Amino acid sequence: MDETIKAQIIDLLKGMATKLAPDANLREMYGGLVIELEKDDPKSRVGGIYAYSDYVSLELAKGVSFDDPDDVLEGAGKLRRHVKLRSLSDLETKCCQAFLKQAVSTT
Repeated sequence: MDETIKAQIIDLLKGMATKLAPDANLREMYGGLVIELEKDDPKSRVGGIYAYSDYVSLELAKGVSFDDPDDVLEGAGKLRRHVKLRSLSDLETKCCQAFLKQAVSTT
């Protein structure tokens, strides 16, 4: 995946998160960015953004409970789900803003 596209996806996800939760704290952790609604409070963590060689992953801490009528969310863990983004258009087609909105409202 092109590094420029990867950086754009990350910037757009960060923008979505801060638009939905203006006081959210995005901090580096685990090799990416975690999204916390309250600074340095792991209990307020709603997800994270992580770059891999072939995609960017939007991780959702309580994704198992999200409304996902198009079966976009991936993962089989007890709580977390993620969305793999390989292009800018994936941000819209994979409903990232709707999932972030659910993440912010479930904490």
